[in-house]
Amino acid sequence: MLPAPPPLLDRCHHPLVRDLAWLLLAPDLIDTPWPGRPDRKTLGLDNDIRLGAWLDDLEAWPGDLERCIGGSLSGRMGLYHERLWQFLLAAAPDTELLAHNLRIHRGKQTLGELDLLYRRRGETALVHLEVAIKYYLGLREGPGEAHDQARWIGPGGADSLAGKREHLHRHQLRLTELPETRQALREALAGDAVGADRPLVIHRRMAMPGVLFYPWPSDPWPGDPWPGDLRPGYSRESPLPPPREATPIHLRGTWLCWRAWRDYRHGLPAGTHGAWLHKPHWLALPRLDRLLPLAELENQLAQHFREPAYPVQIALWQAEMGWRRLFVVADDWPRQIPLPPAQLSST
Repeated sequence: MLPAPPPLLDRCHHPLVRDLAWLLLAPDLIDTPWPGRPDRKTLGLDNDIRLGAWLDDLEAWPGDLERCIGGSLSGRMGLYHERLWQFLLAAAPDTELLAHNLRIHRGKQTLGELDLLYRRRGETALVHLEVAIKYYLGLREGPGEAHDQARWIGPGGADSLAGKREHLHRHQLRLTELPETRQALREALAGDAVGADRPLVIHRRMAMPGVLFYPWPSDPWPGDPWPGDLRPGYSRESPLPPPREATPIHLRGTWLCWRAWRDYRHGLPAGTHGAWLHKPHWLALPRLDRLLPLAELENQLAQHFREPAYPVQIALWQAEMGWRRLFVVADDWPRQIPLPPAQLSST
């Protein structure tokens, strides 16, 4: 009998393929009135055997993926994430990527930009997909009530879950309601035989994978029965509840100030190893052979926090404990907190 194949993520060695596999497997952070991401069935990758074979092919011939990603590895996290989606929708068996980053103009004014436009093969309906990948740290005290999305802010303190959600809800996903957008779509699809001379039918979706980091002390999970960090949300009572609209299976981590690191480290089991996660590879956790002994990782952190420093995301692993994601921040974090959106929408 042949040995069982490794989990879908662990079978990938190429860092871009690993991140793409993570994107396929990770849940969204929130549920909104808009439908979520295209699922694996829509992509034609719902069967684990089929998905595994597709990932194996990418491992063997990663050239197209590497060309699509291009220079985004040294750019913004959001650009890298968008490029992964562009490749996925173009290369998946059952979807066609029709356009991306389509700018909408009214005269000389730019009204916005559609992230992605695709359709299922053999269908004429278009799908407008807006994507964002977000890593938010929850504040015990801050704007609004305990469940308020404004309590969840980015590591740099420049944005919040509330602000991003409202921008997508009120602006980005409503661009297709404008006559200028429909005209731009007709021009973009002018040479498309499938959609020629048909009324424009446009569905709208939103994808927002990422991780919500809960404040320590409050370890989000006591162990890790799930592969990698793809675990369901932990339900034990926490000093900070999940934000409004959070999906029950959103990915969770922990954040703590550098001054609390030694107390946290003392609670870790012997044999814990870890890795410093560098952008843009914040998606898939590293392979085990890339991990450092905890003492070596701690020395790197100590060097980093000797002076005012930016937050650091790390991954920890130990055989019985499993994986943990952590953000370690400076003792004076956050240095700024974004204002809540002027008017939150509940619909």
